[in-house]
Amino acid sequence: MDLANRISLLVELGEYMQSEDGIWQAAKTRAFHQNAWFTPEFIDLAIRRIVEQFLQPKLLEDWTKGYPVERKQSAGKRIGLVMAGNIPLVGFHDFLCCFICGHQPIVKLSSRDPWLFPEILQFLKRDNADIKAEIQTAATLQGMDAYIATGSNNSARYFEYYFGKYPSLIRRNRTSIAILEGNETQQELENLSDDVFQYFGLGCRNVTQVYVPEKYDFVPLLRAFRKYQWMEKHHKYKNNYDYRLSLAILNKVQYMTNDCLLLQEDISPFSPISVLHYSYFQGGADPVLPAGDENLQCIVGRKYLPFGHSQQPGLRDYADGRDTMKFLCSL
Repeated sequence: MDLANRISLLVELGEYMQSEDGIWQAAKTRAFHQNAWFTPEFIDLAIRRIVEQFLQPKLLEDWTKGYPVERKQSAGKRIGLVMAGNIPLVGFHDFLCCFICGHQPIVKLSSRDPWLFPEILQFLKRDNADIKAEIQTAATLQGMDAYIATGSNNSARYFEYYFGKYPSLIRRNRTSIAILEGNETQQELENLSDDVFQYFGLGCRNVTQVYVPEKYDFVPLLRAFRKYQWMEKHHKYKNNYDYRLSLAILNKVQYMTNDCLLLQEDISPFSPISVLHYSYFQGGADPVLPAGDENLQCIVGRKYLPFGHSQQPGLRDYADGRDTMKFLCSL
């Protein structure tokens, strides 16, 4: 299958993912029943972002022009993809890169997201005999030509041990931060709440720490975050909130809350579910951030990524800042 046909098929996939097809809707329902973090609202949000940001013909054509992707493609390499499962379809971009380059993606699914991706593969293979053998799922990944694996810092050490002798792209824990000037509008703060709360804060692009000027007034921020007050009724999120609140009280840690989020001062960019860290910086000057901090996926703020856009990555927004397409084209 040549590149033009692959792009056309991906556009058809986008239409399918937004359809009311019974098989696809059943896969979404099973995904929610399997994993309570995958609420119908967040599954639909992830799908909508994939379709709007990835599966548009003009976007795909412009994107591939920046790489030596062959128009007429021969059999590519076998690429082992280890999928994460923190948010719905989080590994789709890796699959997309492999598919568009003409490689053969062999996918190891996450136990937390075992329903959505197989149905996507089934749609791609239904009427396309040319790619039926190219895209597969597998319980183990052995004998691949290259690997792309995403996981925690601990799992990354295992990935490096098993895959290190092969061409590989291995990703670790990352998170995102926001920088506030203290005069943000109500709308900007509500947009920031999307960066913090979407997918319950489980993604690497979720803001888990904010930098604020000294004497910052947190009341407008907490008020804007009530946009996601409904999360206090979600049992898994509420359990995390109650646990973190109990720890703060027992350990006499200062906190602020709006009953669905805890604000705690902490220099760490990583915060637990239901907790947002904050750090102060001198007014009139930008905060001093560690140069090339490998923990950060993106920075949100007026001088950086706009508020509300952290969970809207485009085709060129590669995880960990490592160009997946460049890696695959070099094989």
